[in-house]
Amino acid sequence: MKRISTVAALLLSVASVSTAQVDAGIEKNLAKHVIYLSSDSLGGRKAGSPGETEAGMYMYDRLKEYGVTMLSPRTGQDFSIVRDGDTVFSRNIVGIVEGYDPVLKNQYIVLGANLDHLGSNELTVDGKQEIQVFPGANDNASGIAAVIEVARMVASSPYFFRRSVVFVGFGAKEEGMAGSWYFANRAFPEIDSVSVMIDARILGKSGPANPFLYFTGVAHPELNQTVGNLAEVGAFYTPSKGVGVLPIGDYLPFYNRNIPVLVFTTGTDRNVRTVRDKADLLDYGTMGYICDFIYNFIREAANRDLMFERILPVEVVSGDKVAGTGGERVYTSYEVDVAPQFFKGDVGTFLNDWVYTYLRYPEIPLSQGVSGTVTVEFIVEKDGSVTGVRAVSGNDQYLEDEAVRVIAASPKWKPGQMGGEKVRVKYSVPVEFRLKKRK
Repeated sequence: MKRISTVAALLLSVASVSTAQVDAGIEKNLAKHVIYLSSDSLGGRKAGSPGETEAGMYMYDRLKEYGVTMLSPRTGQDFSIVRDGDTVFSRNIVGIVEGYDPVLKNQYIVLGANLDHLGSNELTVDGKQEIQVFPGANDNASGIAAVIEVARMVASSPYFFRRSVVFVGFGAKEEGMAGSWYFANRAFPEIDSVSVMIDARILGKSGPANPFLYFTGVAHPELNQTVGNLAEVGAFYTPSKGVGVLPIGDYLPFYNRNIPVLVFTTGTDRNVRTVRDKADLLDYGTMGYICDFIYNFIREAANRDLMFERILPVEVVSGDKVAGTGGERVYTSYEVDVAPQFFKGDVGTFLNDWVYTYLRYPEIPLSQGVSGTVTVEFIVEKDGSVTGVRAVSGNDQYLEDEAVRVIAASPKWKPGQMGGEKVRVKYSVPVEFRLKKRK
């Protein structure tokens, strides 16, 4: 791929332009995609069916036509699921637009949606056998159509993107998000270099009953700020922050790997998951504006200096229990009978003998004269391992990342005890970065 760094740098300095407003063809494209994907000929796109395969090949052909480099064959990255003794064979469609930055191109923004839907039923009506097809126009042909069109926008302007952008049609979402699990855990080796995963989920409605919303799962200030910044610079159509339960989707396997996720949706309606979910009921004008927003969000995410922060999906259930960790109580070092020990020493020994021995001042803040203190939380587990390491305060991302790196690499401690039993103990420690003054 050709890279013209000087031109790219100049183009990146130009304010973002609302692509959907100047792209008159996007509504027709979106309608064309949804009409095909929700047609009776695809039979409701049930996972493992010929209809799902046809939907995948349609997506492959459009992405390739638009200049996306394909990472999967036309028939998809295939995988199988065993359900009730039967084996279901499904597939993911994967393409990429490589970023122009020689370093950041090895980090990724993933935009995906599910290919499959509910399929069809066989009914007896007045003594005759009839096939009842669930078209799935809004759920989720609208999401696949949006992924295809955003891919077209990105592929037509690759010089705007420092990071690489991956586009995925996930198979077998209706089978426990099997396709997205396979992608995140088996098929994409660079998964730990994914900055954010964006799930395009049911995007075809509009109006007061179906506002454009976004969800992040765990609270994520950086994602919220990026969305807010786009609203401030005049994005034509911007989402509101969703509240309540996050809708189920292909973001889950990424979320479970602690990758920041963003779900865009206009919400469900009474036609979703029924035979009435048809292409002629969708608002393709609004979908065009949503695609424009997603494109601009990806552009912002791709050009950040740092990946989005990994925020552990840990919530306080009650004062001393933590969700996602088996509900076991986490003590402070002041509550336990015997505090954890680091090579026969306490937390001070840990800081002096480990942290400050292996801490390295990051080059960028060093060159800029940035110093400060990073407060890091972590848990010493019952087996002595250190988990849940995260920076809770600091004034520089590079300093925070270095403090987290060193503490996360800690050797095992001797675990703490309460009533003669090993327990989990939480610490919060300050890690100082100081610059020496020149004489």
